[in-house]
Amino acid sequence: MGNRWIYHLSRKKDWVASESSDFYDGSVEDSIDGYLHFSTAKQVIASADKHRKGEKNLLLLEVDTKKLKNSDLRWEPARRGELFPHIYGSLDKLAVTRVFDLPINNEGKHVFPLLKDENL
Repeated sequence: MGNRWIYHLSRKKDWVASESSDFYDGSVEDSIDGYLHFSTAKQVIASADKHRKGEKNLLLLEVDTKKLKNSDLRWEPARRGELFPHIYGSLDKLAVTRVFDLPINNEGKHVFPLLKDENL
C-alpha cells in the first residue's frame, strides 16, 4: 500500500542529534504526537507550507519504504481524509536514501529538489 518513497521534514538540529545512532527519533512535535510525520512527493510541499512555512535550517529526508525493516509504517487519514505515512517509533536510518537542504526563496517558500513518486 502507498508510495515507495516518503519524505520527512526535519530540523537540522534534530537530524544532527541522531548522527551517532542508527535511528532517528524526529522532533519534539513528533514525540508529542507519538509518531514521525511523513508525506508523499505530492503532499510534502503543502505539508511544508502548512507546518514549517518560512522555517530556516530544514532538511528533507527521502526514505525508501522497501528498506524499512525495523520501523512501524502506517498509512493513516489526516487532512480531508487523505492518507499520510506515519512511522511509530524510530526511523531506521538505513532507509534514508537522500538528505536535501531546503532553502527558502524570496517569497518565503521552501525550494524543493526533484522528488521520486513511485507507487508500490
